[in-house]
Amino acid sequence: MQKTFSLLLLLAILLFSCKSETSKDMTHPYTNDLIHETSPYLLQHAHNPVNWNAWNDKTLAKATDENKLLLISVGYASCHWCHVMEHESFEDTLVAQVMNENFVNVKVDREERPDVDQIYMNAVQLMTGSGGWPLNVVALPDGRPVWGGTYFKKEQWMDILKQLTKLYKEDPNKLHEYADKLSQGIKSLDVVSLNTDEPVFERAFIENALTNWEKNFDHAFGGMKQTQKFMMPNNYHFLMRHAYQNNDKELQDFVNLTLTKMTYGGVFDQIGGGFSRYSVDEKWHVPHFEKMLYDNGLLVSLYADAYLITKNELYKNVINETLEFIKNEMTANNGAFYSSLDADSNNAEGTLEEGAFYVWTQEELKALLANDFDLFADYYNVNDFGHWEHNNYVLIRNESDAAIAEKHNITEAELATKKEQWKTKLLATRNKRPKPRLDDKTLTSWNALMLKGYVDAYRVLGNKTYLEAAEKNANFIVNSQLREDGGLNHNYKDGKSTINGYLEDYAATIDAFLALYENTLDKKWLTTARDLANYTFDHFYDDTSKMFFFTSNSDASLVSRSIEYRDNVIPASNSIMAKNLFKLSHYFDNEHFSKTAMTMLNNVKPEMSEYPSGYSNWFDLMLNYTNPFYEVAVVGADAKQKIDELNTHYLPNKLLVGSTTENNLPLLANRYNPQDTFIYVCVNKACKLPVTKVEDALDLM
Repeated sequence: MQKTFSLLLLLAILLFSCKSETSKDMTHPYTNDLIHETSPYLLQHAHNPVNWNAWNDKTLAKATDENKLLLISVGYASCHWCHVMEHESFEDTLVAQVMNENFVNVKVDREERPDVDQIYMNAVQLMTGSGGWPLNVVALPDGRPVWGGTYFKKEQWMDILKQLTKLYKEDPNKLHEYADKLSQGIKSLDVVSLNTDEPVFERAFIENALTNWEKNFDHAFGGMKQTQKFMMPNNYHFLMRHAYQNNDKELQDFVNLTLTKMTYGGVFDQIGGGFSRYSVDEKWHVPHFEKMLYDNGLLVSLYADAYLITKNELYKNVINETLEFIKNEMTANNGAFYSSLDADSNNAEGTLEEGAFYVWTQEELKALLANDFDLFADYYNVNDFGHWEHNNYVLIRNESDAAIAEKHNITEAELATKKEQWKTKLLATRNKRPKPRLDDKTLTSWNALMLKGYVDAYRVLGNKTYLEAAEKNANFIVNSQLREDGGLNHNYKDGKSTINGYLEDYAATIDAFLALYENTLDKKWLTTARDLANYTFDHFYDDTSKMFFFTSNSDASLVSRSIEYRDNVIPASNSIMAKNLFKLSHYFDNEHFSKTAMTMLNNVKPEMSEYPSGYSNWFDLMLNYTNPFYEVAVVGADAKQKIDELNTHYLPNKLLVGSTTENNLPLLANRYNPQDTFIYVCVNKACKLPVTKVEDALDLM
């Protein structure tokens, strides 16, 4: 009897297990190894029929053991064309059959693994002359690429894979020979030679580069003369500084035109705040709708300094609205920042569509705004100027508030009230729509860029909640991403800190911590920045070129160990690092830091004139050498208040150091006086007589 009962119980358990497994399979007919990953992008592909693997030693060993070509597909969670190719090819069982039979398939999140992305992007650019995402590469089992491209339609994709499979089976030597040549080309791309010429940095060099650069300025809509426009905040940060320090009104006007047009454009979310990644047209109108953390961090810093110079309320509003968006949509409870929002979301029919969350029809707007529609339509160009496609409109401005108010015979105050009412109403309606997917992983480098944005917003606007957000994020980085050995991890997701940090993590974090120190005078941020710099010398420094590798010497080797030094939307990790070392050399009177920064700039100098927009952060560093650079030390009980007052002035060619008590930092030692707060202005290791008033200190600069 008991034996019969046991058998029945076992049978019931087996039946229940089968039912559960069947039900699971009905929900997701296919599940691959990506199901074990934390990256939202990789998890998006976990139920493709393609047998995807993550990039790791086990996957690479599998390719070698099975003597199969690697098929490496790189993308990121908010990439529109990545989703398109997934739907057309990677969800197709016939495509999957070709891929699974002949390749070891690897999915890579470019944001988690920028080192892998960089290697294969370089390869594709060498092979085709251009690049982008999705990035698709076929490589030998040892990882050396032999073919690559970006987006492909299904039939074209299958044909290419079949041809490569046939070639690998019938004449593998051809692929090996090509891989040898291509690998040499990749290794030569990011090689920096030590410049043994005496470092000479002169204003004429910068002026000549600007003359070449200005030929590409778009004086109608701002930015560069291109059909697609990226914001490139570091470009305008340098141009703005150079214009201000040289009283170049024409250049100042161009920068302000660009910042205004970007803010007026659909690339800035007129209803919810925050910037999309770029516009697909020359007037900043229709964005590629994904919102990236790094863009918004860098742009907040840019608009903060622009507001400091101009006191333009438009810039102030951009800062506040962008940070409101970051707080509401991109911030975790622990103070960490998420990575991005997708370009795509479900439309009214329930299918994924780019921009569906953000666009409006005239009918929707008329129903929501009633009698205000005509004014709204004029303000945001719900007309031919603002029309996108089908019946959809992307909101875009082309007139100032003053001009609109005068045209409609209302005051600017009345218009401001109406704008708030419109935004509240439209935002409430929009939030009922299916939202774009959130990439909720946290990257140390991008968090540091946003942290710096918050610090800069606090410095300029004095809003203490911005400083609190910055400090909370900085403490997250220290508590969750900084290891006991002094190194940083790159990635954080679901409570786990993973992936050994890249140079970009160290460079951006040091920069952010230096800014945090200058605004709080909390010495721990300064000493942590110095310690991180020392770590990079131990693990990233190249003794031959005197530059820094992108990857640590403790990481597994790839096809090439690259040196990232050309500025892009995000400044190059080496240019940020050189600026960090320049400042740290002043804080700690460190000759090694000083000499390294100068050598790095001198190494890059021969390339800077040819393509100045790709070296704008290096040019910004060069201004520290061509113009006087001031060390401003504030010591005494009122040091923090005086530094806050100094920060109300645009002074890009200075660093701040201060203390309310005795302090042994080189710039503060033996300067404390309990009776008063003194400001010391120093340049080239020579200090003026101390003053007590901020206006007197400004006169010395």
